[in-house]
Amino acid sequence: MATIVKQLQSKAVQASHVVQKHGSAYYKQLLEQNKQYIASEPTVEKCQELSKQLFYTRLASLPGRYKALWEEVDYVKQKVLNRNDLKLEEVAIAALFAGECYAWFCVGEIVGRGGTITGYKV
Repeated sequence: MATIVKQLQSKAVQASHVVQKHGSAYYKQLLEQNKQYIASEPTVEKCQELSKQLFYTRLASLPGRYKALWEEVDYVKQKVLNRNDLKLEEVAIAALFAGECYAWFCVGEIVGRGGTITGYKV
């Protein structure tokens, strides 16, 4: 156990050295590659304009998303109607997905109420 901790510590030190040496160069390269996305006038008005553009762009995408939702619902309806033709693999994936959703719901309720998963308060 102690050797694993030492190995992790040494790897963390190596990673921090790499970041120290190459971090600023990576930052400059990243900004240079994405300069078309940087606002030339970073003012409050420009930020508000970009915020409104994002909001209304997302709002305009709702009809397409709504259509895609109903296409998915129709696909699931067809699968349920033809459930005798389902493969075991599809049933297992659906059961795993349902179990995962249920588990996330339960964990969310526990954490949301201030509890912990193990039952011990820290």
